[in-house]
Amino acid sequence: MVPAFVTSASQAQDYPDRAIQLVVPFPPGGPADIVARPLAEGLSRTLGKPVVVVNKSGASGTLGAAYVAKAAPDGYTLLMGTSNELTMSPGLFERLPYDPSRDFAPVSTTVLFPNVLVVNKDLPIHSAKELAEATRANRDRYNYGTSGTGSTNHLTAELYSAATKLKFHYVPYRGGAPAMTDLMGGQIQAMFATMPSAASLINAGSIRALMVTDTKRWSAIPKVPDAKEAGFPEVKVISFNGVLAPAGTPRPIIDRLHGAIVAVMNTPEMKARMAESAGEVSTSTPEAFAQTLKSDFEGWLAVIKANNIRAE
Repeated sequence: MVPAFVTSASQAQDYPDRAIQLVVPFPPGGPADIVARPLAEGLSRTLGKPVVVVNKSGASGTLGAAYVAKAAPDGYTLLMGTSNELTMSPGLFERLPYDPSRDFAPVSTTVLFPNVLVVNKDLPIHSAKELAEATRANRDRYNYGTSGTGSTNHLTAELYSAATKLKFHYVPYRGGAPAMTDLMGGQIQAMFATMPSAASLINAGSIRALMVTDTKRWSAIPKVPDAKEAGFPEVKVISFNGVLAPAGTPRPIIDRLHGAIVAVMNTPEMKARMAESAGEVSTSTPEAFAQTLKSDFEGWLAVIKANNIRAE
């Protein structure tokens, strides 16, 4: 059977009948995985070919990214990439097993989501400015959790630190879930969390949200002020998930995949499903996605250098 994304019968001999791998470089259940699984289902129908999600986690997403970077450029191995391993890790690690600017062919972004500043619900703090004032008055009392040195919530906190002219006491965890558990338990007082991981807890009253890292309010938590309203417009952080192929993948295959991804992501069903997970569907051209990778990398590199951060 000729894969649906092969554009001419003469190419059929080069594409054996096998499933397409959509590699998620993090464990199951995370923000990238939440997007990848319904996308794979939709692509299977659209392309007329099995698309399976493969979780290859480790080293802040770099193991899975390296796997795709070294795969054959035939459209059968794709990466569900994130801001982490594509725009942050290149500035954090002295050496990576791939070069994000050379080893991938961007196809399309899929979902965007901001971070959100949250605190323990029992703290008598109800705004980002109040939190800054409390931290300034008693730095040792306020511990900020991160899902690891150089993670998106750590680097977002560095933007907040610069805006408030404060140095925070960070408590690094091995992932966002244990940090959130300790936030709810009172072992730490504040953290920047990804929207998909925090929205349901905010709406349930388990934690209190102070600010969304966007310049607009977010529909998943509409009562929470955006960064501009909160007084910190410079703390704008929008993370992405997007699909990439190995560099050298023929343009006709990229175009076919792009069309299929855009069609699947923009269905009412997918938009509703992503909204339930606190994400916003946002597809792009391959060229626009490449520009996002470049500009985000440059922005995060400036933060990393200014704070002399290295991956642990």
